[in-house]
Amino acid sequence: MAKTKNIQFDTMSLHGIDEDAELIPLMTPEDEEEINNENLPETLPILPLRNTVLFPGVVIPITAGRDKSIKLIKDANNGSKVIGVVAQKDEETENPGVKDINTLGTVARILRVLQMPDGNTTVIIQGKKRFEVAEVLTEKPYITATVRETTEVRPAGDDKEFRAIIDTIKELSLQIIRDNPNIPSEASFAIKNIQSDSFLINFVSSNLNLNVKDKQELLEIGSLQDRALATLKYMNIELQKLELKNDIQSKVRSDMDQQQREYYLHQQMKTIQEELGGLSYEEEVDEMRLRAKKKKWNKTVAEHFEKELAKMQRMNPQVAEYSIQRNYLDLFLDLPWNEYSKDKFDLKRAQKILDRDHYGLEDVKRRIIEYLAVLKLRNDMKSPILCLYGPPGVGKTSLGKSVAEALGREYVRISLGGLRDEAEIRGHRKTYIGAMPGRIIQSLKKAGKSNPVFILDEIDKLSNSHQGDPSSAMLEVLDPEQNNEFHDNFLEMGYDLSKVMFIATANSLSEIQPALRDRMEIIHVTGYTIEEKVEIAKRHLLPKQLKEHGLNVSHLKIGKPQLEKIVEGYTRESGVRSLEKQIAKMVRHAAKSIAMDEEYNQKVSFEDVEKVLGPARMERDKYENNDVAGVVTGLAWTSVGGDILFIESILSKGKGNLTITGNLGTVMKESATIAMEYIKSNSDRYGIDPEVFDKYNVHIHVPEGATPKDGPSAGITMLTSLVSLFTQKKIKKSLAMTGEITLRGKVLPVGGIKEKILAAKRAKIKEIILCEDNRKDILEIKEDYLKGLTFHYVNDMQEVIDIAITDESVKNPKQL
Repeated sequence: MAKTKNIQFDTMSLHGIDEDAELIPLMTPEDEEEINNENLPETLPILPLRNTVLFPGVVIPITAGRDKSIKLIKDANNGSKVIGVVAQKDEETENPGVKDINTLGTVARILRVLQMPDGNTTVIIQGKKRFEVAEVLTEKPYITATVRETTEVRPAGDDKEFRAIIDTIKELSLQIIRDNPNIPSEASFAIKNIQSDSFLINFVSSNLNLNVKDKQELLEIGSLQDRALATLKYMNIELQKLELKNDIQSKVRSDMDQQQREYYLHQQMKTIQEELGGLSYEEEVDEMRLRAKKKKWNKTVAEHFEKELAKMQRMNPQVAEYSIQRNYLDLFLDLPWNEYSKDKFDLKRAQKILDRDHYGLEDVKRRIIEYLAVLKLRNDMKSPILCLYGPPGVGKTSLGKSVAEALGREYVRISLGGLRDEAEIRGHRKTYIGAMPGRIIQSLKKAGKSNPVFILDEIDKLSNSHQGDPSSAMLEVLDPEQNNEFHDNFLEMGYDLSKVMFIATANSLSEIQPALRDRMEIIHVTGYTIEEKVEIAKRHLLPKQLKEHGLNVSHLKIGKPQLEKIVEGYTRESGVRSLEKQIAKMVRHAAKSIAMDEEYNQKVSFEDVEKVLGPARMERDKYENNDVAGVVTGLAWTSVGGDILFIESILSKGKGNLTITGNLGTVMKESATIAMEYIKSNSDRYGIDPEVFDKYNVHIHVPEGATPKDGPSAGITMLTSLVSLFTQKKIKKSLAMTGEITLRGKVLPVGGIKEKILAAKRAKIKEIILCEDNRKDILEIKEDYLKGLTFHYVNDMQEVIDIAITDESVKNPKQL
């Protein structure tokens, strides 16, 4: 242990205190006399205090947080350790100046400086004598001023009135300490041991529960006797408040005793009522048993319920566990054990409901009808677990309601987005306070049937944390081989979920755990075509918005051409959410015109669309001419549908370098390199002089450089662009293409064909080159969308060149 410096009490004096001392004694008359004989320095650094006043002789700790104050304390501690302390006029002032401080304060001596962990400086100071600021010398880095001592009028030693005041102050101080539970009883020893009259007055004044202004007024009183009288006045007020407070507390305690007495009386009355035939705990148990007889649960569940009910009977109803056990048994009775809604097997009706609510989504509708058909033939079939994935706004979530109506089942939906606690799925163990079952069991209780259509919305947005991995907990829920005995921690029993039809929705499969993805039947919900969006807007969105805005079909009519303009010019998405917002704007404009008796066109024209929605912001790319060599139209897939892109290439004199620009990804750059190397190795076939490759630099660019692009589907487009560039031949008019290439010149299939075809049609493309293996994708597209398009299916690059490159030279061909 570290050595401690000890101080003898018989020789203890304030002037002998140093920084290692553990005790700071009270001021003695000798100390007071010595302080009064000290000369006051001519100038002092002035320390403003925010929320307290320092009295002579009193020791207080203060915390300095302001930079100015910290520097002042540091400088003074390294020097004379004497500073001037004054109180601020307004404690809210953060950086007080000369006008913000009182002119009368107390000279203080720094006894100890402590550095706190939070960066603040705590300093223990003791007041010496009062002073008045004469003239301020500096304000930076802190206030310094010349000071003058203020005289204090002291009564004569034999003044009986003053002695009576002092005695009264002591008595009142001891009474306040005794009556106030917040003041330790040891404080009475300090009061009794104070020998100096002026220090007693200052000590009591400093510790009174007064605001800064009142304490400052006490400090400024020049006569010690007057200050003692003012202090006595405040002490009387303090004592009266304390007595009033104690009286109130005594009354409150009596009221609490009265409440307890009433509680016991109520308990006795309750017992008497039960004796007279009121509802008793036993009758509650009998009521539960009666409800249990009507449940369709199996023998295992019935035995478990009886066991738990007997446990509740043995409990004291006053203990906390009783209510937990009661809630547990209530859940057992509320759950729909083996209660199923009867499926409606009218397949034609089901098809009509699905077609009524959703346009398109043929794959999903077909799967639902297939399930109904099999269920009609075999009644005990396990429900499928479907996962609809696709871009936002295509109707994945709303489809669940239509499926529930078509099947005649209850509809339940839980949102899994941002869920990160496993207990949300499996529930808490009922031993915990506030325990409750998981979302699955709660939703079944709400549905009232054990075979609802259960929508698991945004399953790809499940997250995990230190509280567990909810996506792993979903494995049991979505496994047809396990979910007939789904274990909820709160229920402590297996519950059959095999008849529940789970439909999960997701925007991206890559975010779903592989084991979870493997348990679901994946159905890709693609984005809508322009034609489909127009139909959806006409059949669903416009009538819905008219109804929501209090209008009907007679108030506003939007034709298909105008709807198509809204789709193409004001939205760029796979779904229809933005389209609905634009239609809502049109409807609001009509509603405003009707409400204000203004004229408007009930049948919307193109001009009306631009007037309400502004100029079109999202015009699609249009096909460009074929007058320039090396410019070829490609087809691309994006998250908001298909689009066309242009591959441009030019030659410049150089040493055969290949430059690729346009914010392209690694795969796309590799496609350009493969195309270049293929042409070099087959230059004779295309009539290209091999020396050209060493004399010219080639630059390939894909416009819209701010948009990142990647993927292998532009391979044949880049190769065609380079062949056109080196041969200076025209590309066939109104032609687009998509496909991956290999070094051998083979053409490989690519994805997103439906979206690419629709993009080509919007851009007035007439002919499209595809890989032979993509023929099956074309067969899945409705014939209406293929009208006016001619498809060329190829296996290698030679076929692509034969179709795409004409014998006609470009305008102003370059001589190579």
